[in-house]
Amino acid sequence: MLPAMLDLTRQKWHDISPPVSPQIAVFPGDTAYRRDVLMAFPLGNNLELSSVHTTLHLGAHVDAPSHYHPDGASLEKRDLSRYLGACEVRSVSVPPRTRLTPEHLKHVPIRAPRLLLRTGTYPDPQTWTNDFAALSPELVAWLGWQGALLVGIDTPSVDLADDAELLSHAAIFQHDLAILEGVVLDDVPDGIYLLVALPLPLVGADASPVRAILVEM
Repeated sequence: MLPAMLDLTRQKWHDISPPVSPQIAVFPGDTAYRRDVLMAFPLGNNLELSSVHTTLHLGAHVDAPSHYHPDGASLEKRDLSRYLGACEVRSVSVPPRTRLTPEHLKHVPIRAPRLLLRTGTYPDPQTWTNDFAALSPELVAWLGWQGALLVGIDTPSVDLADDAELLSHAAIFQHDLAILEGVVLDDVPDGIYLLVALPLPLVGADASPVRAILVEM
């Protein structure tokens, strides 16, 4: 149930988005973040003006179905309600390069239609590693059967780094879930929150960075 009025000056909330700078890691071979300054006060200009060149799969970001399926919708066609609403944060303890299964969650049903999983396997957003954990198709199906709208994880991908088949992405398309990747959950206790992770309406885009927050309910 959403609070009657959302007031971030009075309610406790958690920013779960890593800072975006040239130091943030991206998938090897993807486009690193770069900000080009076009105008600046120290240069004698009357304002600050800049542009960015980057992959859309940057930091905390959402994937559009068009990213992982030829029939998938692009980002501007996604229902925003998937990215706004009640959300459960749940910790799982797994070795590196593990695909999470319902057994890792002890088959405990989800308590909200959006689930964020803290694995701790991608500890530094500025340092790339292939050792992060990911989801299994079995877990995706289990979440779909429970009516989940979104699944997120504190790693760069819901699939393992070397999975060219994108098995969990394919399962997510089959069960029509939304994806939130790259969130930072280190200081967020397990529990129920209000998730706000709205993507930009980038026409034709396969992803969008988001400023994701969790509001204590």
